Amino acid sequence: MKMLVFYPYIPYPIDRGTFQRTFHLLRALARDHEVDLLALAENGENMEQRPIFETFCRQVEFVPFEHPKWQRLIPGRLLNPLPSNVAHWTLPHVAAALRQRLERESYDLVHVCDLVLAQYFVNAHRKQRIAVDRSRVDLQFQLMEHARMQFPLKTRLLRYESYAKLWAFERKIARRADLEVVCGPDDETFLHRHISREMPIKVIANGVDLDYFQPDAAPDARSEKPTVLFCGAMDYNPNIDALRWYFSEIDERLRRLVPDLEVVVVGKAPVAEVRAHGDRSGVTVTGGVPDVRPYYRRSWLQIVPLRIGGGTRLKIVESMAMGTPVVSTTIGAQGLDLRHGGDILLADGAEEFAQETARALQDASLRSRIEDAGMKTARERLSWPMLGKQLSSFYEDRFGGAEKCRA
Repeated sequence: MKMLVFYPYIPYPIDRGTFQRTFHLLRALARDHEVDLLALAENGENMEQRPIFETFCRQVEFVPFEHPKWQRLIPGRLLNPLPSNVAHWTLPHVAAALRQRLERESYDLVHVCDLVLAQYFVNAHRKQRIAVDRSRVDLQFQLMEHARMQFPLKTRLLRYESYAKLWAFERKIARRADLEVVCGPDDETFLHRHISREMPIKVIANGVDLDYFQPDAAPDARSEKPTVLFCGAMDYNPNIDALRWYFSEIDERLRRLVPDLEVVVVGKAPVAEVRAHGDRSGVTVTGGVPDVRPYYRRSWLQIVPLRIGGGTRLKIVESMAMGTPVVSTTIGAQGLDLRHGGDILLADGAEEFAQETARALQDASLRSRIEDAGMKTARERLSWPMLGKQLSSFYEDRFGGAEKCRA
C-alpha cells in the first residue's frame, strides 16, 4: 500500500508518551508499506530530525507553524462551531500543504493523528480514505477530568461549551473516517456508546521498546529501603490528580504498614503542587531526568493511582519490561488486558491500594512472580514491532485491496 502519515508534531526525540506511540507505529507501517510523512513543526523546532525519518520513509515533509492566539470568548469562540482545542490547529498554510501533497500523489490511505488534524478532511478531500489514530479520546478524557479536578466556576462553564462542540465534532469525524484506531477497549466502548454505534474501530494497545527498556540496560541494584516510584509528566492533570489522591488518602495508610517507605516521583515539568510533595519526609520529587531506567530498577514497585483514564499508559508497560512490578488502579491499566495477581496488582479504593502495595513490598516472592509475569507479557504481547505489525496487517486487509479513493 501507498500511505501518507499526517502528524501534528515531529515525534522525535522520543521524550513523550504520545511520541513513543506515533514514532514506533510510523516505523512499523513503513516496514510493510510505502509511507510518506507530513508532520508539523511548532515554531520550526526539531526540523533537523528529518534524516531520522528519511531512513524509513519514502518522502518526508515538515511544515513549520505557530499556533494562533486563543480566541476570545465573544464573538470568536462562541460563534466558531469547532471546539477550541481543535480550532487552535486550524492553519490555512497547513491545509494548503496537505492539498498540494494529495494533488501530487495518490494514496491508498491517509493515517491521521488525532482530531486536530482530522478537521482537514471534514469538508475537503472527501474521496480520500482516512484512518484516525487516537492517542486518547478527548471527550472521554475531558469528562473524566471534569469529574475529578476542581476547576473554577468560569472554567467549568467554558468546558461545558467545549463538551457540546466536541461531541458534535466527534460525530462528524465518525461519519467521515473510514476507521478510528484507539489505545484500548474502554476507548472503543465510549465511542460506540456515545458517538456512533456503526463507527469502525481497531484497538492497538500501547507498547514498549524492548531494546531500550530491559533490565540489563540499567544495572542499578534495588534500593535498600522499600521504594515505590511514580513516573510521568508532572504537569499532566491525571498525574497531578493521582498524586493528590495518593498523598491525601493512601500514603499515611501505607506508612503505617511500611514505616521506612521511600516514594520517588519522577517526571518533567512538575507543577507547584507536585513539587510541594517533595517537602514530605520520605518523598523525593526529581523533576525531569535524562534516563528514567535507573529509577525503575532501583524501585521495588511502581504505583499508578490514576483516577482519570485515557492517554498512553506507557509507564506501566515500561515498568513491566524493566522488571519492576506495578500496583495500579483498574482505570490506570485499562486497555492492556493485564490480570490481577498475575502480571500486575490492581486496587481501586484507598485502603485496598495501600494494602496491595504493602503486601507486595513485604512479600519478595510475590514481587518476583509479578516481575517475571510482567516481563513475559511485555515480551509476548506489548512490543512495538508486534503491535505495529498488527496495525499494518489490518490496514492491508481492510484497505489494500480497495480502490485508492472512495467512489
